[in-house]
Amino acid sequence: MYIQLLQNALLTRLVDGNDYHLLPDATVVIGDDRIAWVGPDADLPDRYRGADRLDCGGRLLTPGLIDCHTHLVYGGNRAGEFERRLQGEDYGEIARQGGGIMATVRATRSATTEDLVMQSRPRLGALVSEGVTTVEIKSGYGLERDTEIRMLEAAGRLCREAGVRCQRTFLGAHALPPEFFGRADDYIALVCDDMLPAAAAAGVVDAVDAFCEHIAFSVAQTERVFDRAQGLGLPVKCHAEQLSHMGGAVMSASRGALSVDHIEYLPAESVGSLAEANTVAVLLPGAFYILKERQLPPVAALREHGVPIALATDANPGSSPVFSPLLIMNMGCTLFGLTPLEALAGFTINAARALGLADRIGSIEPGKAADLALWNCGHPAELSYHVGLNSCAGVVQGGQWRGGGPPA
Repeated sequence: MYIQLLQNALLTRLVDGNDYHLLPDATVVIGDDRIAWVGPDADLPDRYRGADRLDCGGRLLTPGLIDCHTHLVYGGNRAGEFERRLQGEDYGEIARQGGGIMATVRATRSATTEDLVMQSRPRLGALVSEGVTTVEIKSGYGLERDTEIRMLEAAGRLCREAGVRCQRTFLGAHALPPEFFGRADDYIALVCDDMLPAAAAAGVVDAVDAFCEHIAFSVAQTERVFDRAQGLGLPVKCHAEQLSHMGGAVMSASRGALSVDHIEYLPAESVGSLAEANTVAVLLPGAFYILKERQLPPVAALREHGVPIALATDANPGSSPVFSPLLIMNMGCTLFGLTPLEALAGFTINAARALGLADRIGSIEPGKAADLALWNCGHPAELSYHVGLNSCAGVVQGGQWRGGGPPA
């Protein structure tokens, strides 16, 4: 069903993330897959009055949600490790014993593109059912050229099938594969000289990420990956300060990173460097919860310095097997002390900033893509308030309903 007018909506425009910018009795006009006009129903220009329309019934209309950090495509699962962690083993110890990311690497290397699409389809479906219209999907479970490319190809196919916008991130520097044990520098050379250029040449990369952590790669090694990425004209982002303070976030900001993600161990005094670089802080409460972390990210300092805060599911098989943006919004509020406004901005305008797409998506403004979500809600705070209640009536992507039937 193609829609040209959405009328009688309670609109939250979220143009800057600092206010809901609520507009009751609002209309959104869609033309050529983009938002053409936004305003009160009573002010609708005459030239649009004969267009096909959908009455939103006074319900909440938001920008389509953006999940800006996921590892959605992978083989197998790690439910057994979940049990081990409950029995007292920590994430790092399991990884050192060949579990963790390596367990998923083995399952992913043995999977075909079709296998990866089939296994990942219900995961993406869960996101779409809760209002997601854009998803970032990382590689990082191949740790060799062909599987990394296969993951990114599967991500593109998966999103095309679902009619969802996809941003693909190369994460070859996710972990050290067993065949390179004790030779991390050699593996980084392979990433820089072979894997990343091949993936870029295949046209399957929108950005480059690296895991800068004591169980993964050093700041210097991460910089080598960034050098290569930026030489190829690709933006960078970084898993940083998740398990310890290594300085990856400050280094990434100094390199103009789109985002630094996790950052539980980022010192408050280092937050200013993110602000100076316009780098987004992506908070991932799902991993914080699953790993039973105690160190909170420096939210007060992020606010003080005006650093945009994004939220994401971090959907992955080990540290965040979470596929509910609405649950993550609630976790962001209850675990990290965000406000419902900050949580919603974290999945809309600030998530768009974290992907370098804020000029195209993330708020309801003329000229931006017509990516919208309609909710059976009377106020935006309800999206963070409820747990286990999916109030999404459907999403609009480029003027088409996706992931839900037209509302009654």
